[in-house]
Amino acid sequence: MLYALIPLLPLLAFIIIGLFGHQLKDRAHLIAVPAVWLSFLLSLMAFSEVASGHVLEIPLYTWASSGDLTIQIGLYVDQLSAAMLMLVTIVSGLVHIYTMGYMHGEPGYARFFGNIALFTFSMLMLVMSDNFLQLFVFWEAVGLCSYLLIGHWYERPSARAAATKAFLVNRVGDFGFMLGILLVFVIFGTLQYQPVLTGAASQAEATIDLMGALGGGWEVSAMTLICLLLFVGAVGKSAQVPLHVWLPDAMEGPTPISALIHAATMVTAGVFMVARLAPLYNLSPVAMDVVAVVGGLTMIVGATIALTQTDIKRVVAYSTLSQLGYMMMACGLGGYVAGIYHLLTHGAFKALLFLGCGSVILAVHHEQDMRHMGGLKDKLPVTYWTFMIGSLALAGFPLTAGFFSKDELLLSAWNAGSLGQVLTVLGVITAGMTAFYSFRLVFVTFWGESRVDPAHASHIHEPSKVVTVPLLVLAVLSIVTGYIGIPEFLQHAFPGSEGEGHHGPAAMGIMVMATLAGLTGIGMAYLFYVKSPDIPDRLMTQWQTLYQASLNKWYVDEGYDKVFVNPTFKIADQMWKKVDIAIIDNAVNGVARGFAWWGWMARFIQTGETQNYALGMTVGAVLILTAYVFF
Repeated sequence: MLYALIPLLPLLAFIIIGLFGHQLKDRAHLIAVPAVWLSFLLSLMAFSEVASGHVLEIPLYTWASSGDLTIQIGLYVDQLSAAMLMLVTIVSGLVHIYTMGYMHGEPGYARFFGNIALFTFSMLMLVMSDNFLQLFVFWEAVGLCSYLLIGHWYERPSARAAATKAFLVNRVGDFGFMLGILLVFVIFGTLQYQPVLTGAASQAEATIDLMGALGGGWEVSAMTLICLLLFVGAVGKSAQVPLHVWLPDAMEGPTPISALIHAATMVTAGVFMVARLAPLYNLSPVAMDVVAVVGGLTMIVGATIALTQTDIKRVVAYSTLSQLGYMMMACGLGGYVAGIYHLLTHGAFKALLFLGCGSVILAVHHEQDMRHMGGLKDKLPVTYWTFMIGSLALAGFPLTAGFFSKDELLLSAWNAGSLGQVLTVLGVITAGMTAFYSFRLVFVTFWGESRVDPAHASHIHEPSKVVTVPLLVLAVLSIVTGYIGIPEFLQHAFPGSEGEGHHGPAAMGIMVMATLAGLTGIGMAYLFYVKSPDIPDRLMTQWQTLYQASLNKWYVDEGYDKVFVNPTFKIADQMWKKVDIAIIDNAVNGVARGFAWWGWMARFIQTGETQNYALGMTVGAVLILTAYVFF
């Protein structure tokens, strides 16, 4: 039961801050920071116990029981959960410390710490869930926290719009996710993980008649339908094409949240879910192919958009999009170990890059357009060198964590067959683009002549240690996580998924190609933005249409506006006029007018004169007697 404190400590911090935030104000971190680091220590203990061969199953209580359905609340920690616990608590702990410097003096300081503590609790419960309904509850909880944190600066219209967009797009995915969970119960009669995962093979041939109510005739694999519906939820949460549009807009939130939610934790929930349910997905080749293709498409789309963005945080955001595609592609090809390995290393170096962006933004007085930066590497040495390490890891530079995990991922994809080999080639091309836009960001932001507003240029300096120390820790993790045997640890969570052919010509060839692609991307970025900075302007002129398409995110948002948003507004406007006004308002107003008319008629009877009442009584008596006599 000691491990139940892992999620409960951040929840307790949220409750205390929620109750006493007005008194705590700028001391709210004194509650939140110790809570999350105590969770880390307990997670470390759980990780050690799981590494020794134990799987932790902690039943807590029965939530609901009705008929054949019994919902237990419990915690389940195997190798996959233990690795995720370490990622969530380490990144969350460092973000908590970083926030002390980044959000210092903000009026919503206590509210912010309360919300990130609530998010940490929700994410920990998500990865420790032992059943589908518990997973769904905290799946929704992290979405709610994302909404609150993206819209932290709610006085800004752009922040409110971004928060609403993230919430609505995720609801689209979560509708499919909910249907998938309901179908799990229909097929298996339980929502507990272990009976479902161990009994999946016995239901491999089960089918569902999608047209049963209309006479039948359309039989589909129940396992395929379950996996695809659950994957719809993952598409929303992990920002896969076509539900990827919310993630870049989420950069309207404070930078610490970009690092915590939108790089290292919440957006990886979809990848985690697919990996957790590997026994189900392995039984559906169709669903696996869909996951792989969607992941590969997201990988390419994210990278091509990142090439042209000028907002320092949006470049990193689209990079996250692309890297999530890598992970999902690997899982769809059966390379769960490689996908989760890259998820863990990516969590370190992507959190580093986001927090590095925040350090730069603080230094240049909240400017985010990197065209208005430059020449910062000497003024921000700690930020620069840690950012450089994060960029090298993202680019897959040799000896960094990103090099090892990306190599593992691409090799796993290559060994998966013809589809995997096609996606591997796309992965290598994407690796080159990743290296290019990563170092475009480095060179434009830190190298060359200063383009900072002269009013602020003389005041640029390294932020406080509560900002720079998390950068240093994450820089170390961006290297050492490649050397601590994560794949070997994870393989116990995915029996039969051990990699094949990690030695030999194919492995060496893929490693060499990916490395050369990365080095080529870095070299081209150096040529374009350091040696010959006039080249990008010439290329933008020559390839204007393509450049504008990438800059405008391939016009996906505009397409959604045209196909979904604007027609919905038009329909709603017509429905408002024809239903709300013509029917509902007229019905309500008609009742009121009827009573008014009745009152108007009644006033001729209620005159207040005795003789009129006597006359009425007489007439009434005559009528009654007449009716009695004749009828």
